[in-house]
Amino acid sequence: MPTSPTRPNLKNWQERVDLAAAFRWIARLNMHEGVANHLSLAINESGTRFLINPNQKHFARIKASDMLELDAEDPETLAGPNAPDPTAWGLHGGLHRACPHARCAMHVHSIHATVLASLADSRLPPIDQNCATFFNRYVIDDHYGGLAFEDEGARCAALFSDPKQKVMIMGNHGVLVIGQTVAETFNRLYYFERAAETYIRALQTGQKLRVLPDDIAEKTAQELETYPDQDERHLAELKAILDEEGSNYAT
Repeated sequence: MPTSPTRPNLKNWQERVDLAAAFRWIARLNMHEGVANHLSLAINESGTRFLINPNQKHFARIKASDMLELDAEDPETLAGPNAPDPTAWGLHGGLHRACPHARCAMHVHSIHATVLASLADSRLPPIDQNCATFFNRYVIDDHYGGLAFEDEGARCAALFSDPKQKVMIMGNHGVLVIGQTVAETFNRLYYFERAAETYIRALQTGQKLRVLPDDIAEKTAQELETYPDQDERHLAELKAILDEEGSNYAT
């Protein structure tokens, strides 16, 4: 099934397709939580209208046409006939309401990022190139307050005050990654999980870590931020694989 045709009854079709591909690939990488966790994408200029996965549908089955379109400013959202998961509304609604720079948001409980979030010291030292990608570019939430209903979602959203920081290590919870597009955000999530895995496995050796100097870590992070087109090419390749396999994600 080609990914480019539009559906006349659904707007933002290509954005829906990109988001569906991200859901499918997160499931394939076992970075999902079954029918929990959420990805969202703002579709208006202010960022308050957004697409998000339907309530408790497995990531491996989500299609472009399944996405809910929500308004973060509508207090009656949870009373509607096709209401989202309350934690999706709490976390993503709060984020899109308060952080216009968070056009796309991906929240998962992927194994290695969650292990990192469970450590007393959840910092990610720059021990390799992937880890250096996130040098000074994440925020750690040390005050987990339970399920991400509206108060908890608003509290988390307030932590993204520095636009340079696009990853939240959610202590005792998981990870929340933001970006401008699905491709950018998925790419960041993918490499954060890889970086967290490298660090956790390095800790398991019990050996002393080889940590990059701050200046080299910052230089590496800046170089990777401007690396041309990797995020778009990454997602395009994943969609090509899904298309070749006959996946119905783009329906």
